[in-house]
Amino acid sequence: MTAIPFVLLVGPALGYYLGAALDRRWAAAPWGMGIGILLGLLSSARVTVQLIQQARDLDVHD
Repeated sequence: MTAIPFVLLVGPALGYYLGAALDRRWAAAPWGMGIGILLGLLSSARVTVQLIQQARDLDVHD
């Protein structure tokens, strides 16, 4: 459960950097960065839900 804050920070940060790189490459600012942050948030949320489900499954079986 201690990994959740890191997951929630890394996803959008990685999306920001990758989106900014795409913006520089294709001169599409701010679309790449915005879409990158959004995808990072969505992927972080998905991983967070999976971590919570795994923790819940471990509690049920104990």
